Amino acid sequence: MLGLSFRRLIPLLATGLAVPLLVSCASYVARPISPAYTAGALESRTLSEPRLASFIAMASPTHAGGVAVWDISTLTLAALYYHPDVDISRNRLALAQAGVVTARQVPNPSLSVAPGNGILASEAPSPLTIGFLINFIVETFGKREIRTDQAKNLVDAARQDLATAAWQIRSGVRTALLDLWASEGRLRLARKRLVLQEQIVALLERRFTAGDASALDVARERINLSQVTLAARDAERQAGQARARLGAAIGVPARAIEQVRVSLVTFDQPPTVPDVRDISEGGLRRRALLERSDVLGLLAEYDASQMGLRLEIAKQYPNLTVGPGYAFDRGDNLYNFELTLDLPIFNRNQGPISEAEARRREAASRFVALQAKVIGEIDTAVASYRGAVRTVTTADALLQSQVSRRRQLDRAFQMGEVDRLAPLTADLEQEVVQLARYEALVQQREAMAQLEDALQRSLFDAGDSFMKLSETQTGRPDILDTMSPIAPK
Repeated sequence: MLGLSFRRLIPLLATGLAVPLLVSCASYVARPISPAYTAGALESRTLSEPRLASFIAMASPTHAGGVAVWDISTLTLAALYYHPDVDISRNRLALAQAGVVTARQVPNPSLSVAPGNGILASEAPSPLTIGFLINFIVETFGKREIRTDQAKNLVDAARQDLATAAWQIRSGVRTALLDLWASEGRLRLARKRLVLQEQIVALLERRFTAGDASALDVARERINLSQVTLAARDAERQAGQARARLGAAIGVPARAIEQVRVSLVTFDQPPTVPDVRDISEGGLRRRALLERSDVLGLLAEYDASQMGLRLEIAKQYPNLTVGPGYAFDRGDNLYNFELTLDLPIFNRNQGPISEAEARRREAASRFVALQAKVIGEIDTAVASYRGAVRTVTTADALLQSQVSRRRQLDRAFQMGEVDRLAPLTADLEQEVVQLARYEALVQQREAMAQLEDALQRSLFDAGDSFMKLSETQTGRPDILDTMSPIAPK
């Protein structure tokens, strides 16, 4: 009767253990990706989406009423909302945070149940022999704490990776806007030059008809007119490409850019650049070498490799397996206790320790290489900026000289000393010098962009809300949770 009751107890005990385990288990939910849906969602993106407006208002309260004119700051926020690289980095951060949960987990015990019949040669068979053994793994030498610290370092690295992705997205938006500013400026100057060239050709054709100009003079100016016309068309092409690149940098179709007003004023009169000496030798250079997000990210990865080495060293010492047990045999209650550990006879974890040491050396090398790269980027950007500033100064002097000459010719024309062709030619020369000066300005703005990337510091928008948002991202990445995902999560 007692044996029968234990036989009934076995399935009840198994059920009692299984029910809470099954209740707490996660279940799988399939979330397939539909290429047609994602493509449609990408094609339908606009800058007038209400959730985008809420996101921009959250990051920049000055735009709480909406955005009328899109500048580098608001377009960057739109890119942070739409660009897929942000979502990739956010999911990497979520993966690293889940790794902390995994690292903190205490190993589950194991339960062994051994029912059976006990038969001895000298005694009668026992109706039932049943035994239970629970094994608890006791991690020694702080392995779980070290593993948790390593996971936290990887979270810090992923958070810095998110900030780096945000900065790279801003860099892409700024580059596209700068290209648009440059192409529209070239187009504006090319159209002015085209009007002057047409007037010169018309004047020479009239003179040729009257016998006062040679066919060679007319042909030369017609060739110049063709070249200026093609230059204007090329500038139009560059402007269209720049708008398409701007849309790609934001993560929206090109037509979404065509539907809004884009401001390029920040490139006309950018804020004053910090002292170049401070950039090349002073505090700004030091801050870039110590505080750029990619530098901090690699530093966190190095710290994680340090923890990895500590963990492998701790694994030299085996964990303990403690196994209290119970058995019922022939009406007797038997209690036992087992203690198990691995014997470090054949190895002391030398292989994994050597691998961890190599990973730490690799992480250190990558960190030093990145700092060397930052130094090179800063030096190159400073040299480019200094050269561009000198070129702009020279172009300003040449333009001023041409303006003075044009005034002299204007007075001579009013006094009848020269004909109409002289001031027209002077105007054309002035536009050529103006274009050269504009190209020098473009180079100077491009050098400023290099400085921005090298320092990871905004130079084109003194009140840039991106920097505040970037700091918020690294501290609270959930601020980007207002984004509208197109792929299932």
